[in-house]
Amino acid sequence: MRKWTGLGLTLWLATGTALAATPKPPSEAQVRALMDVFGVDRMLGQMNSQMAAMMQQQLPCVPASYWQGFIDAKGAQELTERMVPIYQRHFSAADIQGLLEFYRSPLGRKVVTEMPATMAEGMKLGQEWGRERAQAMLAELQKSGRIDAQGRCPASPAATSGAKLAAPASGGSSATP
Repeated sequence: MRKWTGLGLTLWLATGTALAATPKPPSEAQVRALMDVFGVDRMLGQMNSQMAAMMQQQLPCVPASYWQGFIDAKGAQELTERMVPIYQRHFSAADIQGLLEFYRSPLGRKVVTEMPATMAEGMKLGQEWGRERAQAMLAELQKSGRIDAQGRCPASPAATSGAKLAAPASGGSSATP
């Protein structure tokens, strides 16, 4: 009998521990509070302006006023409603509470304020780096004869023979044919 009682107690504790280990998902209100602290409405407004400018360039026959309201209050609300479950899947209630505490702190407010500029500068830097890297790789491929001056594969048998091209060395441009 003691054996069964001990086994039952062990199973009960194991089940209780497993249930306690499952973190409580955040409420919709918690996630919305975090989105408010992040300034999601402000970000969506900026995104709308950027998208409007891009669409205006691609479709100049459509008036700019059409694009300005693309992400209106209703659209922002719809997007937020779709985002809430994502946060609920990836973060626990305790996680969201910790994030709220951080983003409400002076450092957290600074992160929210500075992040758009930081990300924009990082994206610009990444684009410049990517362009430089692509140019170096194309120059190397031209030098080795793998592509012609116009950046196309030559019709020579050597180019289509399936010869392997070594991967470029990281940070440099030293692929070998």
